[in-house]
Amino acid sequence: MTSNLDFLGELDPDDPRQASQQIANMLRAAILTRKLAPGDKLPSQPDLANRYGVARETIRRALEILRSERLIVTRQGSGAFVRAQTQRPVELRPLIEAAFEQPHVTIDFAGFAGETLRDAIAEALDLVRAGRMAPETIAVRLLISDMSVPMALPALAATGGDDAAVRKRQERITRRSTDGIIDQVEELGDLGLVKSATVEARMHSIAPTFKLYLLNGREAFFGYYSVVKREVTIGGNPVEIFDPMGKDVTLFHYAADDDEGSHGTQFVESSKVWFDAVWNSVAREYRP
Repeated sequence: MTSNLDFLGELDPDDPRQASQQIANMLRAAILTRKLAPGDKLPSQPDLANRYGVARETIRRALEILRSERLIVTRQGSGAFVRAQTQRPVELRPLIEAAFEQPHVTIDFAGFAGETLRDAIAEALDLVRAGRMAPETIAVRLLISDMSVPMALPALAATGGDDAAVRKRQERITRRSTDGIIDQVEELGDLGLVKSATVEARMHSIAPTFKLYLLNGREAFFGYYSVVKREVTIGGNPVEIFDPMGKDVTLFHYAADDDEGSHGTQFVESSKVWFDAVWNSVAREYRP
């Protein structure tokens, strides 16, 4: 985010509204006009207080207005961020990078191939290699569908049923992404750039219908795969398949906050319970 805060405007001494309401209005305008984009970090409370010449309590009241409107989320120790209520995969990158600002990074992923995660996490790991980020530990868990066993998806379009060759093609894609994540993360530990860098992967026999990301146990991104009919090449021949596509899936963002009864907190906690339940029951070890 730019350090120039001129786009945030100034208080109007002739405005009868309280300073906190004026500040909330200016921040809201910056968010709605995308001067502060989804995932962007807001200026710190001290910076905003200096900007507007008010007490930090006034800034806290302004931020509370925006939080109640579900325009921002607050992360303990990190600050306030523009809420990303509907995200696309490319927008995961700044939020994954924000997760890497914490000393202990955890990422749980459940889904099909993990290609989006592999690409998004690569940039954050590059920042660690360059010394621009310095987490102490990184722990990644991957729950992926086992394409070595019959699945409802992907399927052969001609029959709508399971096909070993179709699954074999997807297995190659899934392994390429999973092994790439494992290699990238573990390399940081091997280079001594972090105290601990681990990746655990497990497989299950549940056909992929959605993807889920959990970042630092505080944020969840959830989206349904779209099943599309498309032509792919298998064994040198064109084959039509029903394929769950995740590249352009809309992801819904939920963030845990200090309110245990809030929608975001409950969704994040329920997602963690689901992930751990599958991880500790029907999931089995992935072998690179």
